[in-house]
Amino acid sequence: MIRKLTLAAALLSAPMAFADSHGMELTGDAEAGENLFNRNCVACHVVRDEDDNVLAGRNGRTGPNLYRIAGRASGSIEGFRYSSLAEAAHDAGLVWDEDNFAAYVPNATDFLSEFTGERGRSTMTPQRVSEDEARDIYAFIASFGVTEAMDEEMEEESN
Repeated sequence: MIRKLTLAAALLSAPMAFADSHGMELTGDAEAGENLFNRNCVACHVVRDEDDNVLAGRNGRTGPNLYRIAGRASGSIEGFRYSSLAEAAHDAGLVWDEDNFAAYVPNATDFLSEFTGERGRSTMTPQRVSEDEARDIYAFIASFGVTEAMDEEMEEESN
């Protein structure tokens, strides 16, 4: 029992330690984000690493895998079928940082339309979360890793 509690404490503190060690200053609460992710995101999304290990969620495949979303260009999962509005956001240079993610999650269509200046519809349905709650979800997801591009950018900033 003590081992399980120690492991649980280590896992809950890992997200912020990871973010701090990678120069990310996240405002969200990863522990709260885990609960929100499990309530709002698992039906469509999974966090699955390159070795096919499910790190969070179940087998949601309606939405793209959220592994290493922090700093990733939007619409960049190979083989995933994105909406034309999401493709336009990718072409316009949308990158998933905390602010963009927090603005996107509550109403993806409105965010993408505003970002691109185009009309269309996102395939993600509006979520019943606030931007602050979306920041919590982002902190949780970012705890599993950031994209190589963000790793390189943070390394350059520290030099």
